[in-house]
Amino acid sequence: MWAEHFFLGLMGLMSGFAVAGGTFALIVAISVVPRIIGMSRTARDVLRYETMIIAGGILGNLITVFPDIPIPLGSPMLVAFGLGSGIQVGCLVMALAEIMNVFPIVFRRLQLKIGMQWVITSLAVGKALGGLWYFFRLIGVDA
Repeated sequence: MWAEHFFLGLMGLMSGFAVAGGTFALIVAISVVPRIIGMSRTARDVLRYETMIIAGGILGNLITVFPDIPIPLGSPMLVAFGLGSGIQVGCLVMALAEIMNVFPIVFRRLQLKIGMQWVITSLAVGKALGGLWYFFRLIGVDA
């Protein structure tokens, strides 16, 4: 019995390493962090960026694996976590779309010459409103 638990735990750990490695490889491959550093002109804080990425990965895994751990600071911490998660997902998705040349192809096919910033802004607003709708309607929450 203990051998089965040990084997399952080892497989879970190895699978987690594989998924985390793939996620960080994707973030590095599409150069999300260097773009953010370049656009914000904060190259002097590279070590802070690296530390926060590693700490976020570790803390995110701990919270996911051990959901009973209480998160201090209540609602303000939840708001900060949600904002940080949204920014991270938005940066990752936009960088991936940019790498795949999605926007230039769509804009060329639609013959869109001006107003590109409004299209991208409307995508972001739509994503935010969709997320709010999802959470306020309690979609996916078991009653």
